[in-house]
Amino acid sequence: MAKLAEPRCPVTHRTGPSAAAARPLRSAEYATGRSGPEEPVEAMDRAADAADFLRLLADERGEAGAPTGRLAQVQAQIAATGSYWQTEEELAWGAKVAWRNTPRCLGKFYWKALTVRDMRHLTTADEVYAALLDHLRIAFNDGRIRLVMTVFAPQHPGAAGIRIWNQQLVRYAGYRQDDGSVVGDPDSADFTDAVRRLGWAGGTGGRFDLLPLVIQLPGQPPKVYQLPDEAIAEVPISHPTFGWFTDLGLKWHAFPSISDQRLDIGGVSYPAAPFSAWYTAAEIGARNLSDGNRYDMLAAVARGMGLDTRNDRSLWRDRAMLELVAAVIHSFDRAGISIIDHHFAARQFVKHELREREGGRITPAQWELIVSPISGSATPIWQRTYEPVMLRPNFFTQTAPWKTPELPADAGGSADGRVAVTSAARSAAAC
Repeated sequence: MAKLAEPRCPVTHRTGPSAAAARPLRSAEYATGRSGPEEPVEAMDRAADAADFLRLLADERGEAGAPTGRLAQVQAQIAATGSYWQTEEELAWGAKVAWRNTPRCLGKFYWKALTVRDMRHLTTADEVYAALLDHLRIAFNDGRIRLVMTVFAPQHPGAAGIRIWNQQLVRYAGYRQDDGSVVGDPDSADFTDAVRRLGWAGGTGGRFDLLPLVIQLPGQPPKVYQLPDEAIAEVPISHPTFGWFTDLGLKWHAFPSISDQRLDIGGVSYPAAPFSAWYTAAEIGARNLSDGNRYDMLAAVARGMGLDTRNDRSLWRDRAMLELVAAVIHSFDRAGISIIDHHFAARQFVKHELREREGGRITPAQWELIVSPISGSATPIWQRTYEPVMLRPNFFTQTAPWKTPELPADAGGSADGRVAVTSAARSAAAC
């Protein structure tokens, strides 16, 4: 069985140990002992989850108990089909509460501002692709990044669901070299290998080649779509005082769009529900561009600063990381694209925690995932403690479709098993 990817925060897309084994508890929300990534849900469990969710929804609307008529309707649908169809209100509120419940996210202060797009009616890969282009355009919003989730059709009991193979809608390729090194993003190297086996020819072979989207509908081979240039916003990274910084040739895409998590609402599973938000600057500067298993730029920045990289006592890593984060903030501000710093993000999280407490709710959180990777002890989160419980609704990891021993011979529906790279629905993009 393929190893499950570590869970990611929908805002900062950090990874970390799974909280699936956390102690379940009940508060204003409900929790279940079934918190694993892809555990099957029997009809009886789904009916119980649905009842819990409807009671939660009623409680947050100030009503006494779940509406008996709606509950009876849901129970009848589950008895007849094994599942049920959620209303637009149930879907939207459930998606917002799932974000509120995730213990891996720092940006939950804004959970009520999430825009949920109901795309459950789409039935073809081309339609899903066009909706994803619209998603990127709406989320970018001329640089004023919006919180947007697009939810596609739910998974039917016992059957596969719609899958977006990408971890994020916009990521950079990682090209393995003969000497074992990777040009580009090493975090994407396995996925880059997978899409090349599907027929993607690759980009320029450089450090910042945009990966294509891979969309797979149940019972169908995956389809590969090259994102049009107008759908992608990127920010070249410069520094407010170091003129040589631009010679590093760094850039990053304007906002994260997590696309590999499964959304679970009231026992209904949505395996394709991409979610976009704005970045925290430290996530780009102190992680994506700094980590040794990512772009590993600390030594290059330190050399540009004239620091002695032979001696840790020069604190060259710390000083270079700080300037990388400063460069990211400067560059996004200069481009007019929303981004927040780690101090602001931490203060907002504490405000969210206090607001939730006033509402009679706990704030699930994994401390090691929400504390800043830079100057963490200078933020108010450092001395606080949290319970990483898994309440429902929530997001869960799921096995990547491309993590199989080998792709089927007919994956592309052609004689050589290659998938044609498609550019359908390019006109839907207006970023």
